[in-house]
Amino acid sequence: MSTREPAFTSPEEEREYLAKVKSELEACRTREDVVAVWRAHYLKIGHRKLGRLLLGRSAEDITRGRGAEHDYRKAGPREDAIS
Repeated sequence: MSTREPAFTSPEEEREYLAKVKSELEACRTREDVVAVWRAHYLKIGHRKLGRLLLGRSAEDITRGRGAEHDYRKAGPREDAIS
């Protein structure tokens, strides 16, 4: 089993990136535009977050629950996550 490096070093960095992706999605006019944005960001933020942004959720909503107790430098699930 391999571990992957975390994509962001802080919650603020993640929120900024998600806000940028959300604005790109809002600017999309065609299906092809959405597919291009999806492909550009899928590997960094994943399908769940992209889907939530596509459905209109805010970056703050998506990152809520990841407070100061979450270590963004450590790969793997949160300790309080349900398995």
